[in-house]
Formats: sequence, structure tokens, C-alpha cells
Amino acid sequence: MRFSNFLFPESRVPDEDGRVIDEALAEAQLSDALGMDVVWLAEHHFDGNCAYVDPVTFAAAIAASTRRIKIGFAVAQMSLHHPIRLAEQMALVDNLSHGRLIVGLGRGTAYNIYEYLGYGIDPAEAQARLIEAEEIIVKAWTTENYEHRGKFWQLRLPLLRPRPYTKPHPQMIRACSGEASIVEMGHAGRPFLMNVQSNAITAERVGRYRAAMREAGHDEAAIRRNLAASWGWRNIVVAESDAEARRVGVPAFEAMSTHRAAMRQRVLAEQGLTLEKRGTAPPARVLAEHSLICGSPASVIEQIAQIDETGIGGLILAFRLGPMASDVARRSLSLFMTEVAPAFRRAAVDGKYQDGIIQP
Repeated sequence: MRFSNFLFPESRVPDEDGRVIDEALAEAQLSDALGMDVVWLAEHHFDGNCAYVDPVTFAAAIAASTRRIKIGFAVAQMSLHHPIRLAEQMALVDNLSHGRLIVGLGRGTAYNIYEYLGYGIDPAEAQARLIEAEEIIVKAWTTENYEHRGKFWQLRLPLLRPRPYTKPHPQMIRACSGEASIVEMGHAGRPFLMNVQSNAITAERVGRYRAAMREAGHDEAAIRRNLAASWGWRNIVVAESDAEARRVGVPAFEAMSTHRAAMRQRVLAEQGLTLEKRGTAPPARVLAEHSLICGSPASVIEQIAQIDETGIGGLILAFRLGPMASDVARRSLSLFMTEVAPAFRRAAVDGKYQDGIIQP
């Protein structure tokens, strides 16, 4: 299993934005120094839930100040971007990072209607915009004298510059918030990003993904490669003891969940608008039992072993939760990389990791 850091830093008030952005960049640099596989960037607007707001600009800063770590998007909200502009920006970051880019795309937020309102985009168009934009981006990276006549964009360009550093183009991955999207990626033979789900749902969707790839004629080697390149998301707090991890982690997680919902509640009260379906069960992302890995290094190893049994290839781990202080998150990250990650690497090398359990 591969491990990565999801930089999703919250800033409660505008006056703190600059400090939180600086701390997030320092956390990316620490992740690089500690040997983390990927640092992932989010995109959210207008609410302080993601202080740096624009992941493309922030990715350029990370590319210039790190040396080894890959830089992924989880995700760029495609409905809020012009595809040619994004193709140019991504090609530049790919060059700045010397090929360390993972272009994660999604339709846009499934929760925050105010992000679409702020950009003047109809949320109902988001999925169709994603599909059309993804085609445009790949063609812009790989062809000359490209013309496109679609529903949302009418384009003609001679040659996109700069050309991507990675040939034929950077790795691309699609966010999948539902089972149907997972199956679609399986049929297409593409890896996926999965949002926060319970271990049981994660395992079920991985199984459906495998079945979809087989139905489409992909062999077992291709299925293994794609699952190794696919990622699931969890929040995490590692401390010296289980009690300390719970003392720090649970209040931070609860405060984070409350803050992320506040703007949705405000817009609903003021305008009667929401993307959330009323009367449904709370999603896994707001339930600590499904969303939060929390404990001492030994406890965290056990919890991650259970996730590894689902078959997902990598974990996107958010270390800084809500109002958590930067130094607490950095300590958690350091403990994870020095005491948790090596256990999985040793077990893999020694052949001791069987059926998702580290053997004695």
C-alpha cells in the first residue's frame, strides 16, 4: 500500500489565510523529506475550508520547493475551469516538477452549491462539462491544429505550449463519488480516486471495479496495476498513545465537519438552495468510525491493515484536521512515516503481509 498526504488546511478567518498557506507549503516540504509518495491538493472556494483555494497555483509553489514527491489533484473541479487554460497550467506544473504531476479531475463539488453560484455555473451541467473538458485537455496536450466543436466550448488552436514534460501526457485519474462512476472507470481500464467510504463499501466497490475490468476484457495483470494506482481517502491522527490521539483527533475532526457544513447551512437558510439530499443517512465523510484513523502507531497499523484488505492500492491521508495546530499535524505525519509506513514496507519486502495482515 502506498501513502500520501492530502493538504486540506482550514482557515477560520481571512486574516489567518496567509499563515495557513505558509504552513501548508511547509507540510508539503516535510512530506517530501519524509518520503511520502504523493501530496494531494483540494479545490474549494469562498468558505475557508481549503485556505490556498487554487490548487494549480499552489502546485507550482510545491513543484519549485520539493524534489521527489509527486503532486496530485484530488481534485481540480473541472466545471470551474476553462479546459485549454487548465491544460496550459498543468503542462507548466508538469515541466516545473519534471514529470511529478498526477492530474486528478472531478466534475466539481457534490456538496457546496455556493461554489457553482460564485462561478455562475449550473451544477446540473457539471458532469457533462467534465467529460467534454477531459477530452479537450488530452487532445490539446497531444495534437497540433486542434479543433473542437462541443456543447460548452468551440475551440481552434495551433499548438499548446509548453508541451507536457511527461510523454505523451501527465498521468490522469478521475474522482468517483458513486458506484456507477467506479464501474465506468473499470470498463474504461482507468484507475480511480474514491472519496471517504466505510471499509465495507470500499471493499464492495473495489470488487465491482475488478468485475467491470474483467467484463471489458482487461487481464488480471492490468487489474492489479490499476488498483495499485487507485486511491481511497481517510483522515488520520497518530500520537504516542491511543488516548492522546483521541484527545487531539476527535475534537479536531468534529470541528472540521461542523465548519465544512456551516456555509451550506447558511446558503440553505438564506436562499433555500442545497446540493444535499434531505432525509438521507449521514455520509461516511462525517462519521469518525468510517472517516478517521486515530491512535498510536501500533493501533494505526492495525486500522490500515484492515483498509488494505479491501484491495485499494493507496491511501490519501489528511493529517491536519480543521482547527488543529500545524505542529500537531506535523508530529502526526512524522510519527506515521517513521513508525507506521515502514511496517508495511518491511512486511511487503519480507513476504509477511498476507491477506491484509502483518504476520509475526
